[in-house]
Amino acid sequence: MTAPSASPGAVFRDSAALRALVGGAALVSDWVTIDQPSVDRFAEATGDQQWIHVDPERARRESPFGGAIAHGFMTLSLIPALLQKTVRLEQRMAVNYGLNRVRFTSPVLVGSQLRAQFAVASVADVDNAGVQVIWNVAVERQGADRPVCIAEFITRHYF
Repeated sequence: MTAPSASPGAVFRDSAALRALVGGAALVSDWVTIDQPSVDRFAEATGDQQWIHVDPERARRESPFGGAIAHGFMTLSLIPALLQKTVRLEQRMAVNYGLNRVRFTSPVLVGSQLRAQFAVASVADVDNAGVQVIWNVAVERQGADRPVCIAEFITRHYF
């Protein structure tokens, strides 16, 4: 996978800045390219060696997609990294807290370019002076009419 080198465009230093995003416009990441070596590494790490992911020749011949595709969970796993490349949170620490309503709505052919849109749905106080953010995320494939993945991504931030 080829990642962008640009630094995050938005900087947030406290929970008030995150709260100001609720209901506002989505923050949009740069594009990343999904390449076969990245798909192969993900397959190796997860043990999911299904041919539609790791055998490009067979996938071209036999799959309904016309080529190898990225794992749905690989697409999902890009969300935290794409968020980190989209916003800079000046905080003591953050944790991924979970996901809700995940759907893989379209395949990601190897060679595709993806980006994510992050809209803040809510910000709530949590223990230890933290905040929990629910991000509505749509991962898009360049040139496609619909997202390849949609999810609610839940993070906790401690400023």
